[in-house]
Amino acid sequence: MKQLLALSILLFSFASVAAEPVKIWISSVQDKQYYEEMVKRYQKIDPDFKAEVAAFGFMEMPDKLSVAMKTGIGTPDIVQLDEIVYSMFLRGPAPFLDIADRVKKADIAKDFHPQRLALFKQDDALYGLPQSISAYLIFYRKDLFEEFGISADDIQTWDDLKTLGSDLAAEGQKLMPLDPSYFEVLLRQRGGRLFDEEGKAFPDFDLAVDTLEYLKSLQDAKIAGMPDRGTIFDPVFFSGDVENNEVLAIIGADWYGLDMIQSFCPSLEGKWGIATLPKWTDKKTKKSFKSATFAGQGLMIYKGSKNVDKSWGFMEWVMTDKEANVARFVNRNSFPAYKPAWSDARLLATNQYFANESLGATILSVSEELPMINMNAKRGMAVFLMREKYFASIMMGYQKPAEALKELKKMLDNGGSMGGGEGPDDKGPQDK
Repeated sequence: MKQLLALSILLFSFASVAAEPVKIWISSVQDKQYYEEMVKRYQKIDPDFKAEVAAFGFMEMPDKLSVAMKTGIGTPDIVQLDEIVYSMFLRGPAPFLDIADRVKKADIAKDFHPQRLALFKQDDALYGLPQSISAYLIFYRKDLFEEFGISADDIQTWDDLKTLGSDLAAEGQKLMPLDPSYFEVLLRQRGGRLFDEEGKAFPDFDLAVDTLEYLKSLQDAKIAGMPDRGTIFDPVFFSGDVENNEVLAIIGADWYGLDMIQSFCPSLEGKWGIATLPKWTDKKTKKSFKSATFAGQGLMIYKGSKNVDKSWGFMEWVMTDKEANVARFVNRNSFPAYKPAWSDARLLATNQYFANESLGATILSVSEELPMINMNAKRGMAVFLMREKYFASIMMGYQKPAEALKELKKMLDNGGSMGGGEGPDDKGPQDK
Protein backbone atom coordinates (compact mmCIF):
# COMPACT_ATOMS: atom_id res chain seq x y z
CA MET A 1 0.00 0.00 0.00
CA LYS A 2 2.82 2.37 0.92
CA GLN A 3 4.55 1.56 -2.36
CA LEU A 4 1.39 2.38 -4.33
CA LEU A 5 1.00 5.64 -2.41
CA ALA A 6 4.61 6.60 -3.07
CA LEU A 7 4.19 5.76 -6.75
CA SER A 8 1.01 7.87 -6.94
CA ILE A 9 2.80 10.82 -5.35
CA LEU A 10 5.70 10.40 -7.76
CA LEU A 11 3.40 10.26 -10.78
CA PHE A 12 1.46 13.29 -9.55
CA SER A 13 4.69 15.24 -9.09
CA PHE A 14 5.87 14.23 -12.55
CA ALA A 15 2.57 15.29 -14.09
CA SER A 16 2.76 18.63 -12.30
CA VAL A 17 6.24 19.27 -13.62
CA ALA A 18 5.29 18.13 -17.12
CA ALA A 19 2.29 20.43 -17.14
CA GLU A 20 4.31 23.48 -16.08
CA PRO A 21 3.79 26.12 -18.79
CA VAL A 22 6.75 27.58 -20.67
CA LYS A 23 7.39 31.07 -19.38
CA ILE A 24 8.15 33.56 -22.17
CA TRP A 25 9.39 37.03 -21.29
CA ILE A 26 8.89 39.73 -23.91
CA SER A 27 10.05 43.35 -23.86
CA SER A 28 6.97 45.14 -25.25
CA VAL A 29 3.19 44.90 -25.13
CA GLN A 30 3.00 44.72 -28.93
CA ASP A 31 5.38 41.77 -29.00
CA LYS A 32 3.41 40.12 -26.18
CA GLN A 33 0.30 40.15 -28.36
CA TYR A 34 2.28 38.69 -31.25
CA TYR A 35 3.76 35.86 -29.18
CA GLU A 36 0.43 35.04 -27.57
CA GLU A 37 -0.98 34.59 -31.06
CA MET A 38 2.03 32.48 -32.06
CA VAL A 39 1.51 30.23 -29.03
CA LYS A 40 -2.06 29.58 -30.21
CA ARG A 41 -0.81 28.70 -33.69
CA TYR A 42 1.92 26.43 -32.31
CA GLN A 43 -0.61 24.56 -30.17
CA LYS A 44 -2.10 23.22 -33.42
CA ILE A 45 1.28 21.51 -33.93
CA ASP A 46 1.86 20.59 -30.28
CA PRO A 47 -1.54 20.43 -28.51
CA ASP A 48 0.22 19.80 -25.17
CA PHE A 49 2.24 23.01 -25.37
CA LYS A 50 1.33 25.59 -22.77
CA ALA A 51 2.93 28.97 -22.26
CA GLU A 52 2.62 32.13 -20.22
CA VAL A 53 3.75 35.28 -22.02
CA ALA A 54 4.75 38.24 -19.86
CA ALA A 55 5.74 41.68 -21.11
CA PHE A 56 8.13 44.02 -19.35
CA GLY A 57 9.20 47.51 -20.31
CA PHE A 58 12.36 47.66 -22.38
CA MET A 59 14.23 49.43 -19.60
CA GLU A 60 12.71 47.14 -16.98
CA MET A 61 13.58 43.84 -18.67
CA PRO A 62 17.34 43.63 -17.93
CA ASP A 63 16.85 44.48 -14.25
CA LYS A 64 13.95 42.06 -13.88
CA LEU A 65 15.86 39.29 -15.63
CA SER A 66 19.04 39.92 -13.67
CA VAL A 67 17.24 39.71 -10.33
CA ALA A 68 15.38 36.54 -11.34
CA MET A 69 18.59 34.85 -12.47
CA LYS A 70 20.53 35.82 -9.35
CA THR A 71 17.79 34.72 -6.97
CA GLY A 72 16.56 31.76 -8.99
CA ILE A 73 13.00 32.91 -8.33
CA GLY A 74 10.50 33.25 -11.16
CA THR A 75 13.01 32.79 -13.96
CA PRO A 76 11.73 32.59 -17.55
CA ASP A 77 12.31 29.73 -19.96
CA ILE A 78 12.45 31.83 -23.12
CA VAL A 79 13.49 35.45 -23.08
CA GLN A 80 13.46 38.09 -25.81
CA LEU A 81 16.45 40.44 -25.61
CA ASP A 82 17.84 43.16 -27.78
CA GLU A 83 21.39 42.55 -28.96
CA ILE A 84 22.71 45.46 -26.88
CA VAL A 85 20.98 44.33 -23.69
CA TYR A 86 22.06 40.76 -24.46
CA SER A 87 25.69 41.85 -24.56
CA MET A 88 25.48 43.03 -20.96
CA PHE A 89 24.69 39.50 -19.80
CA LEU A 90 28.06 38.32 -21.14
CA ARG A 91 30.06 39.98 -18.36
CA GLY A 92 30.51 36.53 -16.84
CA PRO A 93 29.44 32.99 -17.80
CA ALA A 94 26.56 33.34 -20.24
CA PRO A 95 23.27 32.56 -18.44
CA PHE A 96 21.70 31.26 -21.65
CA LEU A 97 21.53 27.79 -23.13
CA ASP A 98 24.03 27.00 -25.87
CA ILE A 99 21.80 25.99 -28.78
CA ALA A 100 24.61 25.44 -31.31
CA ASP A 101 24.09 21.65 -31.49
CA ARG A 102 20.33 22.02 -31.77
CA VAL A 103 20.67 24.56 -34.59
CA LYS A 104 23.15 22.29 -36.36
CA LYS A 105 20.88 19.28 -36.02
CA ALA A 106 17.94 21.28 -37.38
CA ASP A 107 20.17 22.58 -40.20
CA ILE A 108 18.77 26.11 -39.94
CA ALA A 109 21.87 28.29 -39.45
CA LYS A 110 22.12 28.88 -43.21
CA ASP A 111 18.59 30.27 -43.24
CA PHE A 112 19.38 33.30 -41.06
CA HIS A 113 21.14 36.44 -42.14
CA PRO A 114 24.79 35.73 -41.18
CA GLN A 115 25.42 39.15 -39.68
CA ARG A 116 22.37 38.85 -37.44
CA LEU A 117 23.05 35.25 -36.36
CA ALA A 118 26.66 36.13 -35.50
CA LEU A 119 25.42 38.64 -32.91
CA PHE A 120 24.47 35.81 -30.60
CA LYS A 121 27.61 33.71 -31.06
CA GLN A 122 30.49 33.49 -28.62
CA ASP A 123 33.37 31.31 -29.81
CA ASP A 124 31.73 27.94 -30.62
CA ALA A 125 28.59 28.66 -28.62
CA LEU A 126 25.32 30.09 -29.95
CA TYR A 127 22.91 31.59 -27.44
CA GLY A 128 20.07 32.97 -29.52
CA LEU A 129 18.25 33.28 -32.83
CA PRO A 130 17.79 36.73 -34.40
CA GLN A 131 14.34 38.21 -34.90
CA SER A 132 15.04 41.12 -37.24
CA ILE A 133 17.41 42.67 -39.78
CA SER A 134 17.44 46.16 -38.19
CA ALA A 135 19.01 47.80 -41.25
CA TYR A 136 19.12 51.59 -41.15
CA LEU A 137 17.34 53.65 -43.81
CA ILE A 138 16.19 57.23 -44.28
CA PHE A 139 12.50 57.92 -43.67
CA TYR A 140 11.69 61.31 -45.12
CA ARG A 141 8.66 63.56 -45.45
CA LYS A 142 7.88 63.30 -49.11
CA ASP A 143 5.33 66.11 -48.92
CA LEU A 144 7.79 68.52 -47.29
CA PHE A 145 10.58 67.56 -49.70
CA GLU A 146 8.25 68.50 -52.56
CA GLU A 147 7.32 71.72 -50.80
CA PHE A 148 10.98 72.72 -50.60
CA GLY A 149 11.66 71.60 -54.16
CA ILE A 150 14.09 68.84 -53.21
CA SER A 151 14.26 65.10 -53.86
CA ALA A 152 15.71 62.12 -52.03
CA ASP A 153 17.67 61.50 -55.24
CA ASP A 154 19.60 64.67 -54.43
CA ILE A 155 21.20 62.86 -51.47
CA GLN A 156 23.59 60.31 -52.97
CA THR A 157 26.52 61.00 -50.63
CA TRP A 158 26.94 62.35 -47.12
CA ASP A 159 28.47 65.46 -48.69
CA ASP A 160 25.24 65.86 -50.67
CA LEU A 161 23.25 65.63 -47.45
CA LYS A 162 25.37 68.36 -45.92
CA THR A 163 24.99 70.62 -48.96
CA LEU A 164 21.23 70.15 -49.17
CA GLY A 165 20.92 70.58 -45.41
CA SER A 166 22.85 73.84 -45.53
CA ASP A 167 20.44 75.22 -48.13
CA LEU A 168 17.49 74.27 -45.94
CA ALA A 169 19.14 75.74 -42.85
CA ALA A 170 19.47 79.05 -44.71
CA GLU A 171 15.67 79.00 -44.99
CA GLY A 172 15.29 78.20 -41.29
CA GLN A 173 14.40 74.55 -41.84
CA LYS A 174 16.14 71.70 -40.04
CA LEU A 175 16.69 68.57 -42.11
CA MET A 176 16.98 65.85 -39.46
CA PRO A 177 17.40 65.06 -35.78
CA LEU A 178 20.60 63.79 -34.18
CA ASP A 179 20.54 60.68 -32.01
CA PRO A 180 23.42 59.04 -30.11
CA SER A 181 22.79 55.80 -32.04
CA TYR A 182 23.92 57.55 -35.23
CA PHE A 183 27.52 57.49 -34.06
CA GLU A 184 27.77 53.71 -34.08
CA VAL A 185 25.63 53.34 -37.21
CA LEU A 186 27.69 55.79 -39.28
CA LEU A 187 30.98 54.51 -37.91
CA ARG A 188 30.20 50.97 -38.99
CA GLN A 189 28.77 52.13 -42.31
CA ARG A 190 32.27 53.53 -42.92
CA GLY A 191 33.94 50.23 -42.03
CA GLY A 192 34.77 51.18 -38.44
CA ARG A 193 34.17 49.17 -35.27
CA LEU A 194 33.37 49.73 -31.62
CA PHE A 195 35.52 46.74 -30.62
CA ASP A 196 38.11 44.59 -32.34
CA GLU A 197 38.42 40.80 -32.07
CA GLU A 198 40.46 41.15 -28.86
CA GLY A 199 37.86 43.39 -27.26
CA LYS A 200 39.79 46.66 -27.50
CA ALA A 201 37.57 49.70 -27.97
CA PHE A 202 37.68 51.93 -31.04
CA PRO A 203 40.38 50.13 -33.05
CA ASP A 204 39.63 52.64 -35.82
CA PHE A 205 40.05 55.59 -33.48
CA ASP A 206 40.71 58.32 -36.06
CA LEU A 207 37.68 57.23 -38.09
CA ALA A 208 35.54 57.26 -34.95
CA VAL A 209 36.67 60.81 -34.18
CA ASP A 210 35.99 61.89 -37.75
CA THR A 211 32.48 60.40 -37.58
CA LEU A 212 31.66 62.36 -34.44
CA GLU A 213 33.12 65.49 -36.00
CA TYR A 214 30.86 65.02 -39.02
CA LEU A 215 27.79 64.76 -36.77
CA LYS A 216 28.98 67.80 -34.81
CA SER A 217 29.30 69.75 -38.07
CA LEU A 218 25.64 69.02 -38.82
CA GLN A 219 24.72 70.37 -35.40
CA ASP A 220 26.88 73.49 -35.82
CA ALA A 221 25.42 74.25 -39.26
CA LYS A 222 21.86 73.81 -37.92
CA ILE A 223 21.31 71.07 -40.47
CA ALA A 224 20.45 68.70 -37.65
CA GLY A 225 19.84 68.96 -33.93
CA MET A 226 19.15 66.89 -30.86
CA PRO A 227 15.50 66.46 -29.83
CA ASP A 228 14.36 68.09 -26.58
CA ARG A 229 14.83 64.86 -24.63
CA GLY A 230 17.97 63.89 -26.51
CA THR A 231 16.67 60.89 -28.44
CA ILE A 232 14.46 59.97 -31.38
CA PHE A 233 13.03 57.06 -29.35
CA ASP A 234 10.98 59.30 -27.04
CA PRO A 235 7.24 59.74 -27.85
CA VAL A 236 7.60 63.47 -27.19
CA PHE A 237 9.92 63.70 -30.19
CA PHE A 238 7.05 62.61 -32.44
CA SER A 239 4.37 64.78 -30.86
CA GLY A 240 6.73 67.74 -30.99
CA ASP A 241 9.42 67.84 -33.69
CA VAL A 242 7.81 65.42 -36.14
CA GLU A 243 4.19 66.49 -35.90
CA ASN A 244 5.24 70.16 -36.05
CA ASN A 245 7.18 69.59 -39.30
CA GLU A 246 10.47 70.59 -37.66
CA VAL A 247 12.33 67.67 -39.24
CA LEU A 248 12.15 66.48 -42.82
CA ALA A 249 13.97 63.16 -42.44
CA ILE A 250 14.85 60.59 -39.79
CA ILE A 251 17.53 57.92 -39.97
CA GLY A 252 16.19 54.75 -38.38
CA ALA A 253 16.07 50.95 -38.50
CA ASP A 254 13.42 48.98 -40.36
CA TRP A 255 11.42 48.52 -37.14
CA TYR A 256 11.57 52.28 -36.51
CA GLY A 257 9.61 52.86 -39.71
CA LEU A 258 7.33 49.87 -39.29
CA ASP A 259 6.43 50.50 -35.68
CA MET A 260 7.41 53.80 -34.10
CA ILE A 261 6.74 56.30 -36.88
CA GLN A 262 3.45 54.71 -37.84
CA SER A 263 2.31 54.23 -34.24
CA PHE A 264 3.11 57.74 -33.05
CA CYS A 265 2.22 59.63 -36.25
CA PRO A 266 -0.84 57.92 -37.79
CA SER A 267 -2.05 61.26 -39.18
CA LEU A 268 0.99 61.45 -41.46
CA GLU A 269 0.07 58.38 -43.48
CA GLY A 270 1.02 58.72 -47.14
CA LYS A 271 3.39 61.62 -46.49
CA TRP A 272 6.56 59.58 -45.95
CA GLY A 273 9.09 58.20 -48.40
CA ILE A 274 11.94 55.71 -47.97
CA ALA A 275 15.56 56.05 -49.12
CA THR A 276 18.81 54.22 -48.50
CA LEU A 277 21.69 55.77 -46.59
CA PRO A 278 24.05 58.03 -48.58
CA LYS A 279 27.53 56.83 -49.57
CA TRP A 280 30.79 57.88 -47.93
CA THR A 281 33.24 59.07 -50.59
CA ASP A 282 36.06 60.52 -48.46
CA LYS A 283 39.53 59.00 -48.16
CA LYS A 284 39.23 58.28 -44.44
CA THR A 285 36.35 55.83 -44.93
CA LYS A 286 37.62 52.24 -45.06
CA LYS A 287 34.58 50.93 -46.93
CA SER A 288 31.20 52.53 -47.54
CA PHE A 289 28.52 49.93 -46.82
CA LYS A 290 24.98 50.32 -48.12
CA SER A 291 23.64 50.33 -44.59
CA ALA A 292 24.49 49.42 -41.01
CA THR A 293 22.49 47.99 -38.13
CA PHE A 294 21.78 49.05 -34.59
CA ALA A 295 19.77 47.05 -32.06
CA GLY A 296 17.47 44.19 -32.93
CA GLN A 297 16.02 41.43 -30.82
CA GLY A 298 16.47 37.70 -30.56
CA LEU A 299 15.13 34.78 -28.55
CA MET A 300 17.20 32.73 -26.13
CA ILE A 301 16.59 30.04 -23.51
CA TYR A 302 17.64 30.48 -19.90
CA LYS A 303 20.14 27.75 -19.11
CA GLY A 304 18.37 26.99 -15.82
CA SER A 305 15.11 26.23 -17.61
CA LYS A 306 13.26 23.04 -16.62
CA ASN A 307 11.43 23.18 -19.95
CA VAL A 308 14.33 23.15 -22.39
CA ASP A 309 12.89 20.78 -24.98
CA LYS A 310 9.46 22.43 -24.99
CA SER A 311 11.10 25.86 -25.14
CA TRP A 312 13.34 24.89 -28.03
CA GLY A 313 10.45 23.34 -29.93
CA PHE A 314 8.48 26.58 -29.82
CA MET A 315 11.50 28.81 -30.38
CA GLU A 316 12.65 26.85 -33.44
CA TRP A 317 9.15 26.93 -34.89
CA VAL A 318 8.41 30.63 -34.33
CA MET A 319 11.76 31.67 -35.78
CA THR A 320 11.60 29.41 -38.86
CA ASP A 321 7.92 29.20 -39.74
CA LYS A 322 7.35 31.41 -42.77
CA GLU A 323 3.89 32.52 -41.68
CA ALA A 324 5.19 33.44 -38.24
CA ASN A 325 7.95 35.52 -39.82
CA VAL A 326 5.57 37.24 -42.22
CA ALA A 327 3.24 38.02 -39.32
CA ARG A 328 6.04 39.94 -37.56
CA PHE A 329 6.37 42.20 -40.57
CA VAL A 330 2.67 42.52 -41.39
CA ASN A 331 1.91 43.35 -37.76
CA ARG A 332 4.39 46.24 -37.99
CA ASN A 333 7.07 44.71 -35.81
CA SER A 334 10.23 44.12 -37.83
CA PHE A 335 11.64 42.72 -41.06
CA PRO A 336 12.67 39.11 -40.33
CA ALA A 337 16.22 37.81 -40.34
CA TYR A 338 14.92 34.45 -41.60
CA LYS A 339 15.80 34.44 -45.30
CA PRO A 340 13.31 31.83 -46.61
CA ALA A 341 10.49 34.26 -45.75
CA TRP A 342 11.92 37.04 -47.89
CA SER A 343 10.29 35.84 -51.10
CA ASP A 344 6.79 36.18 -49.66
CA ALA A 345 4.84 38.82 -51.58
CA ARG A 346 3.51 40.35 -48.36
CA LEU A 347 7.03 41.36 -47.32
CA LEU A 348 7.59 43.07 -50.66
CA ALA A 349 4.19 44.73 -50.98
CA THR A 350 3.87 48.50 -51.20
CA ASN A 351 2.93 50.37 -48.05
CA GLN A 352 0.24 53.04 -47.98
CA TYR A 353 1.92 54.81 -45.09
CA PHE A 354 5.06 55.28 -47.16
CA ALA A 355 3.30 56.67 -50.22
CA ASN A 356 2.91 53.18 -51.70
CA GLU A 357 6.64 52.45 -51.65
CA SER A 358 7.92 49.01 -50.62
CA LEU A 359 9.75 49.06 -47.32
CA GLY A 360 10.58 45.37 -47.66
CA ALA A 361 12.15 45.78 -51.09
CA THR A 362 14.25 48.69 -49.83
CA ILE A 363 15.49 46.61 -46.89
CA LEU A 364 16.41 43.74 -49.19
CA SER A 365 18.34 46.13 -51.44
CA VAL A 366 20.79 46.80 -48.60
CA SER A 367 20.59 43.50 -46.69
CA GLU A 368 23.43 41.76 -48.53
CA GLU A 369 25.91 44.44 -47.53
CA LEU A 370 25.79 44.91 -43.77
CA PRO A 371 28.99 45.29 -41.73
CA MET A 372 29.65 42.58 -39.17
CA ILE A 373 29.69 43.38 -35.45
CA ASN A 374 32.22 42.06 -32.96
CA MET A 375 29.90 41.35 -30.04
CA ASN A 376 31.46 42.36 -26.76
CA ALA A 377 30.26 42.29 -23.17
CA LYS A 378 31.05 46.00 -22.91
CA ARG A 379 28.99 47.00 -25.93
CA GLY A 380 25.97 47.92 -23.82
CA MET A 381 28.19 50.02 -21.61
CA ALA A 382 29.64 51.80 -24.65
CA VAL A 383 26.18 52.56 -26.04
CA PHE A 384 24.86 53.72 -22.67
CA LEU A 385 27.80 56.00 -21.93
CA MET A 386 27.74 57.54 -25.41
CA ARG A 387 24.04 58.24 -25.03
CA GLU A 388 24.00 59.49 -21.43
CA LYS A 389 27.42 61.04 -20.92
CA TYR A 390 29.20 61.98 -24.11
CA PHE A 391 27.01 62.60 -27.15
CA ALA A 392 25.18 65.70 -25.96
CA SER A 393 28.36 67.05 -24.41
CA ILE A 394 30.13 66.75 -27.77
CA MET A 395 27.23 68.16 -29.79
CA MET A 396 26.93 71.15 -27.44
CA GLY A 397 30.66 71.84 -27.64
CA TYR A 398 31.53 71.02 -24.03
CA GLN A 399 33.92 68.27 -25.13
CA LYS A 400 35.86 67.75 -28.31
CA PRO A 401 35.25 64.42 -30.08
CA ALA A 402 38.84 63.23 -29.73
CA GLU A 403 38.95 64.05 -26.02
CA ALA A 404 35.63 62.36 -25.31
CA LEU A 405 36.50 59.21 -27.26
CA LYS A 406 39.90 58.97 -25.65
CA GLU A 407 38.23 59.09 -22.23
CA LEU A 408 35.57 56.57 -23.25
CA LYS A 409 38.13 54.22 -24.79
CA LYS A 410 40.21 54.23 -21.62
CA MET A 411 37.14 53.43 -19.54
CA LEU A 412 36.07 50.59 -21.82
CA ASP A 413 39.54 49.07 -22.18
CA ASN A 414 39.98 49.15 -18.41
CA GLY A 415 36.70 47.36 -17.90
CA GLY A 416 34.82 50.40 -16.62
CA SER A 417 33.29 50.73 -13.20
CA MET A 418 30.03 48.91 -13.87
CA GLY A 419 29.21 45.59 -12.31
CA GLY A 420 29.54 42.16 -13.86
CA GLY A 421 27.99 38.81 -13.07
CA GLU A 422 24.83 37.54 -14.67
CA GLY A 423 23.12 40.83 -15.26
CA PRO A 424 23.68 44.36 -16.53
CA ASP A 425 23.97 47.65 -14.75
CA ASP A 426 23.45 49.76 -17.87
CA LYS A 427 20.64 50.08 -20.37
CA GLY A 428 20.16 50.15 -24.13
CA PRO A 429 17.77 51.93 -26.49
CA GLN A 430 14.32 50.82 -27.46
CA ASP A 431 14.33 48.50 -30.42
CA LYS A 432 13.08 45.38 -32.08
